[in-house]
Amino acid sequence: MGAQLVLVHGWGFDGDVWNPLCELLGDMATQVHDLGFFGRPAAALPEPGAPVVAVGHSLGFMWLLHRRPFTWDALVSVCGMPRFTAAADYPHGVTPRLLERMAARMKREPRATVDDFRRRCGVGAARGGLDESRLGEGLDWLRQWDLRGALAAETVPLLALGGEADEIVPWTLTEEIYGRRPQTALHGAAGGDHGLPQTQAQWCAERLRAFLGDLS
Repeated sequence: MGAQLVLVHGWGFDGDVWNPLCELLGDMATQVHDLGFFGRPAAALPEPGAPVVAVGHSLGFMWLLHRRPFTWDALVSVCGMPRFTAAADYPHGVTPRLLERMAARMKREPRATVDDFRRRCGVGAARGGLDESRLGEGLDWLRQWDLRGALAAETVPLLALGGEADEIVPWTLTEEIYGRRPQTALHGAAGGDHGLPQTQAQWCAERLRAFLGDLS
């Protein structure tokens, strides 16, 4: 039995961000966990028996480290990070003021805030209704969570994929987090943006298959 993938999306996205990748990995067992930012939450738990690979996009990677909803045998970060905001010992993170401005704007112009963010990610505007409360909660997670200790404690193999032109999680931050980490394969997509699972799905699928092949 092959590995099964459980995928969790980032802020401002829903489970549809994984559709192109899941189509390319059609021979593999995949489940998508939806955090409910667009009112369609869906929990995903792996089936017993097969090895589990947890795949997190952006905030979804932090959510996995924070919630630990199931046990995994390998981790994949796609434009993900253990901490989003900058600190004295985390200089390449995003300034907290940026999230504060986004949170304030969300209260006035929720749709425009989400759509502007998605454009910076390289993807189109959101479809369907927004769960403004849940989106606000997600911004709080980005402001508050620091999972560097949880990531440091991980002993499973890890694949880190990032976009070298990512405007949300800079490549310098991705390199700082994963570049010298043991048991970690780091790959940067030339011209890659924050919507990597959608905009460069073929590139992601190739590296994910190679990673899983090395595991087996």
